Amino acid sequence: MRYEHDPKKLAENVAKHQVWFEVAEGFEWKIAQIIVDNRRQYAETRFRATGLVALRVYVLVFCFHETKIRLISPRKANPREVKHYARDH
Repeated sequence: MRYEHDPKKLAENVAKHQVWFEVAEGFEWKIAQIIVDNRRQYAETRFRATGLVALRVYVLVFCFHETKIRLISPRKANPREVKHYARDH
């Protein structure tokens, strides 16, 4: 897949979550749980994907931009998200 991101958002994400956007390269999209992120009203339709990178569960917030996936916020899943992911797989 092709990815893009905002360099400013990358810096904010690294400071907040200590996760670089490159983590998406190893994300297992085929077995991910993907839902629409409707927690707020955004300018674009955002999605939350919960899935594996190696043996760790991550959450990627993203949207589609032309032919690419625009990464908004990758982070390690919290214990509740890990539990839900494990329950459903």
